[in-house]
Amino acid sequence: MSEGDPTRAGPTGSIPGGDGDDELQFRDPEKAEALADKIAEIGEKLPDPPATVMHVCGSHEQSIAKFGLRSLLPDSVRLVMGPGCPVCVTNMPEVDEAVALAEDGVTVATYGDMLKVSGTSKSLDDARSEGADVRVVYGAQDAVELAEDIDEEVVFFATGFETTAAPTAAAIKADPPENFSVLSAHKYIPPAMDIVAEMPDTEIDGYLAAGNAAIITGHGIFDGIVDRHGLPVVVGGFEPLDILAGLVKLLENIRDGTQTVENAYPRCVTEGGNRVAKEQLWDVFEAVDGEWRGIAHIPDANLELREEYTAYDARERFDIDPSELREASASQQLQECICGDIMAGTADPTDCPLFGEECTPADPVGACMVSSEGTCKIWQEYGGRPEL
Repeated sequence: MSEGDPTRAGPTGSIPGGDGDDELQFRDPEKAEALADKIAEIGEKLPDPPATVMHVCGSHEQSIAKFGLRSLLPDSVRLVMGPGCPVCVTNMPEVDEAVALAEDGVTVATYGDMLKVSGTSKSLDDARSEGADVRVVYGAQDAVELAEDIDEEVVFFATGFETTAAPTAAAIKADPPENFSVLSAHKYIPPAMDIVAEMPDTEIDGYLAAGNAAIITGHGIFDGIVDRHGLPVVVGGFEPLDILAGLVKLLENIRDGTQTVENAYPRCVTEGGNRVAKEQLWDVFEAVDGEWRGIAHIPDANLELREEYTAYDARERFDIDPSELREASASQQLQECICGDIMAGTADPTDCPLFGEECTPADPVGACMVSSEGTCKIWQEYGGRPEL
């Protein structure tokens, strides 16, 4: 690969499009134009255009929409977001459990994005408006510190993929106070990538994998996806040039019929990942089957506390009964929501009749409009037309 190749990304932090000695820059218009030209050149030689490329991270979608990266792509390339929003795939019964705990007088701490996500009939924000003690925290350690400061039981409603599950595991292993426990709704992304790849309506040609999760797991975790589905996978970072450089590598593989994993985020991601974080993650959690909201029942995609850590498992500590919540009827609007199709990559937010009308960030219906990593909220924030 030559020094001037626009896809070059050095292992010690040199930039995509740089010569290895440049300062870190990720928003250079000239380098972006060079990468876009490369994508257009590859697009002319794709075997069966349009090629559908799926990324599985809300942070990727934020950058793609914010910087109008879709406007740089030729018609021969279709870039869609998959189930990369952890708040969006948190299932309704999991939200029901958190609401039931809060209504029973337990202090529930969770991420801010989770508050307005509806369960069967209520959200945590609804419960809080009725007097429940629901706190916003930035992570598991904040919830631990809350438990240290008050006498009441504190349950951390833990959501997110490997990136947030690893810190939850670390907090549990650090001997938190007796009044702290975890209601785990953590998810594990590789099995979901397997399921989406098998969906006939999705017709994916390759994955742009999330660099933040791969920091924990390492990019070697995606070898199985390549082997099982014959799809190339490129691990990408989150700045505009990171994403464009990752797309160049991925589209080259699609053009050439190469089935492999490539790392386009070498300044942060290694093949083996963070050894200590992985050891803690799999010591505390085990992968079990579970439902992802709007997607499917996915084998080995939910993270559950192992038996050795039962003392910190809210499901074991409390008699959680959300039956009354589940008996209530969901709104007609929620039934019309197509978040599941959007997260599977088979529909865009603008295909939903509620988008931008009955469903807005100020008054969301579906989970994809609630979270800052949800496709609908991102598109709405950027005018509903993120290609511009």
